[in-house]
Amino acid sequence: MTLVASCHCGATRIALPAHPTEAGKCNCTYCARTGAVWAYYAPGELTFLSREGERTYSSNPEMHQHYFCGNCGMQTWGDSPDWSSLHNDDGTPKNGDQAGIPTTRKHGLNLNLIDDLDWDKIAITHLDGRNSW
Repeated sequence: MTLVASCHCGATRIALPAHPTEAGKCNCTYCARTGAVWAYYAPGELTFLSREGERTYSSNPEMHQHYFCGNCGMQTWGDSPDWSSLHNDDGTPKNGDQAGIPTTRKHGLNLNLIDDLDWDKIAITHLDGRNSW
């Protein structure tokens, strides 16, 4: 069965390649306000079935793009640097360089938009985005 994330009005629909087994709940100022739980994918792994009315928001456009439905307002997905390539979950740098900027990108999908998701199959890691990036 293909899992599909959908905003409230159905204008944005995104198919997942498989049922996620891991996700992140971030406490940065943006994620804490949206309440999203993110499953992360490499660019190209998600299939965008519909993106009608899609809008973006970013406090730093060169770094992050947050996508949401312009009709119903649901936070749907995001494009950001792959901070996990440089930082541990607790925010400490993997290579000792706190100022490093990742060269790879990742797409985060808001798992709250999937009906009938089996949350018991997903290990959720709490990410310290507020103090890390």
